[in-house]
Amino acid sequence: MNNSNNVDNYISDEIHEECGVFGIYDLDGKDVASSIYYGLFALQHRGQESCGIAVSDTNGPKGSVKSCKGMGLVNEVFTPESLEDLEGNIGVGHVRYSTAGASNRENTQPLVLNYVKGTLGLAHNGNLINALELKDELAYTGAIFQTTIDSEVIAYLIARERLKTGSVEEAVGKAMLKLKGAYSLVIMSPRKLIGARDPFGFRPLCIGKRDNTYVLASESSALDAVDVEFVRDVLPGEVVMINEDGIHSDMSMAQPKISKCIFEYIYFARPDSCLDTVSVYNSRIMAGRILAQTHPVEADLVVGVPDSGNAAAMGYSFESGIQYATAFVKNSYVGRTFIKPKQSMRESSVRIKLNVLKDVVKGKRVIMIDDSIVRGTTCERIVKMLKNAGATEVHVRISSPPFLYPCYFGTDVPSDDQLIAHNNTVEQIRDMIGADSLGYLSVDRLSELIEGDTGYCDACFSGNYPIEPPKDDIRGEYEK
Repeated sequence: MNNSNNVDNYISDEIHEECGVFGIYDLDGKDVASSIYYGLFALQHRGQESCGIAVSDTNGPKGSVKSCKGMGLVNEVFTPESLEDLEGNIGVGHVRYSTAGASNRENTQPLVLNYVKGTLGLAHNGNLINALELKDELAYTGAIFQTTIDSEVIAYLIARERLKTGSVEEAVGKAMLKLKGAYSLVIMSPRKLIGARDPFGFRPLCIGKRDNTYVLASESSALDAVDVEFVRDVLPGEVVMINEDGIHSDMSMAQPKISKCIFEYIYFARPDSCLDTVSVYNSRIMAGRILAQTHPVEADLVVGVPDSGNAAAMGYSFESGIQYATAFVKNSYVGRTFIKPKQSMRESSVRIKLNVLKDVVKGKRVIMIDDSIVRGTTCERIVKMLKNAGATEVHVRISSPPFLYPCYFGTDVPSDDQLIAHNNTVEQIRDMIGADSLGYLSVDRLSELIEGDTGYCDACFSGNYPIEPPKDDIRGEYEK
């Protein structure tokens, strides 16, 4: 375990989502770039490494796509001038955190592909487990790849299928037959906006509408950001095509088995989002209630580690009757460009992002709720901060089960040898993080977070993968 005091170490002890996607089509012909910008801003939590926007004019020439992409946060990459240059009434946007493929400008999305039938603009959230095989297959038939991300494989497959089919949406469906893994796609063709979700429904995708404008987005909170009314979720296995005649649906790829990522509800998604009709906020409240039922303890305060621990802490408070309090002040401006403190500096990276309200916790027995423990380094430091601030006891409760297995479907849960729970018992972890007691959410109660639905993936906790996982850890290997 690396205990060096730097921000990278703090960030590496968090689990990251791979991407957020956003697409919009204004049938009245108005420019959409500013709406994509605000939509991506609302999805920033899903990826902070790079972002991009690609737009086209459905009334203009078919091959004309304008795009702007770069490394950094949404408000770092785009300027008022760059948005003004992006003229067009249909477009797609993307925010990225890499789990496969290097973090560089070449791998930023949306990908724009020019081919015989016109152009495709594609944004992808998820991770394919057969990308390497597909890439080799395409390369042997002449494909030349510009990036090291699996999303380019998807774009190529769609373009190839389009040469043999009557429409883009049909080509998307044909391409899906070859894809294995997680993908929520937003695709812009010259005259259509298309959304697609893998048959397991690993990653979320929803549809919104305002007047004659349609939107596709990873989360409903992004619809709220652009004042668009939620219509419905794109269903697992569904391809939706939006044109001047409205929404058209193809469910031919749907299957009975659904495996939505349960960690979307525990951590990834914003609490003001609804995923597949379930409120994320309510899921987290329920997680806290379950923890209070299964791991009760006498204490004076319940506090949450911002941000996703807050609602779970409230749920624990509701169920236990123990007072809820705010114990942490969070600095929201520690972004990817933060300069690492030198080894010689005493500042802890956790203190830079979180600070304890001493007057709140001094002399108190504290129950601290967090969403997960990955390697344990961050949790250990937060417990220490609370005790240094005068907390007499710190009881840690985690609103997810222990991470025991890697994820191959679009999140960066590391290989099992890096997971603290893989090689240690709960009591050993409690001792390592310096807590007075430690309790995790039970795997067999996860369905209660999503109103009893059993169509979810909990492989990172249980090892029960909905698809046979690759024999080797292929994440990050596409550049080889």
